[in-house]
Amino acid sequence: MDRPLISARAAAAARTRPGRRVAWACLLAVVLVIHVSGVTWLQDALGGWGAGSTPVLRRMEVAFVQALAPAAPAAVAPAMPAAPRPPRPKRALPAAEPASAIRQDDPPAQPVPRPEPVPVPVPEPEPALASAVPAEPTVEPASATASMAAQSAAVDVKAPAAASAGEAAAFEWPPSTRLTYSLAGNYRGEVQGSALVQWVREGSRYQVHLDVFIGPSFAPLVSRRMTSDGELGPTGLVPQRYEEITKVAFQSPRRATVQFAPGVATLSNGSMREVPAAVQDTASQFVQLTWLFTTQPALLEVGRTVELPLALPRRTDSWYYEVIAKERLATPAGDVEAFHLKPRRAEKRPRGELSAEVWFAPTLQYLPVRIRIQQDADTFVDLTMDAAPMQAAPERPR
Repeated sequence: MDRPLISARAAAAARTRPGRRVAWACLLAVVLVIHVSGVTWLQDALGGWGAGSTPVLRRMEVAFVQALAPAAPAAVAPAMPAAPRPPRPKRALPAAEPASAIRQDDPPAQPVPRPEPVPVPVPEPEPALASAVPAEPTVEPASATASMAAQSAAVDVKAPAAASAGEAAAFEWPPSTRLTYSLAGNYRGEVQGSALVQWVREGSRYQVHLDVFIGPSFAPLVSRRMTSDGELGPTGLVPQRYEEITKVAFQSPRRATVQFAPGVATLSNGSMREVPAAVQDTASQFVQLTWLFTTQPALLEVGRTVELPLALPRRTDSWYYEVIAKERLATPAGDVEAFHLKPRRAEKRPRGELSAEVWFAPTLQYLPVRIRIQQDADTFVDLTMDAAPMQAAPERPR
């Protein structure tokens, strides 16, 4: 018995099925490439590519047990480094005469009369500075001392009186804190993901973790884990090492590091750059700004500008964060007022370079509740806090 003939339609479908599979595979590959390329532009904002030769930094871990509720910020006395004591001037001793120059018949030396102290005139006090308002925005360095903070309070009419050093309590570092963010953005299409910021402290040592995930959390297309490790000092955070590990789908992980020494930063390519004492890295900058605004809240007045030197894996630079507005944001912890900061570089920003705008909330211990990384109007990612901040139990006094 003859086998049934295959219909012309079935035969055509059989012939075109491999072609369709190839077309779908190509389409899927194009979509994947677009999504991966759409998120790799974040690399310049978070640092640069590089292969580090130092061992991987071990992260400190802590249990977060309590949610942080909004509360009015307490007045805190700004931390001030101990001023070095000026060296005591050495008294010049008269040269001793040789023994042969002393004669028995010389008259005894007469005592030299001590001069009477001359009264120093006291200058008249200058007029109060409260009425003097600068015409240009004031630029305050991140390493400002308490004396600068006191002068800022005198110049700013709106500075709260409760922030005076006499009424303010000594600054205490907050317990370890975790913030989670939802990520949304656009780059030739919509991108989504999540982010995590953790501030971990053990005694005088600290770590700041900043993790960004593009795509689903169980299988992100791109992830970057950043860690700043260092010590707590009188001028805030003192980074000693920065590390970032980037993973892109179907590629090997890449690592970049920055090593810090007094006055010097060694970048990921091995080059050494001179840096100021208040220099920060990609991850520590947000916590350093939180410390700065906690100890000197007058710096968050709209119209002010704060300078922050940064050492990134491929370059060093100074950024100037301008306080442009005070806005009310809806968060899972309730509506909070936050100050909107927008950065500008010391030099003209190259075309296509990224910038990060930050919103700091005073009622949530000046934490960043929103971070927007933007290249242009159509290329950006927006991180918004999606849960109340969690904190560890306070450390027991030793």
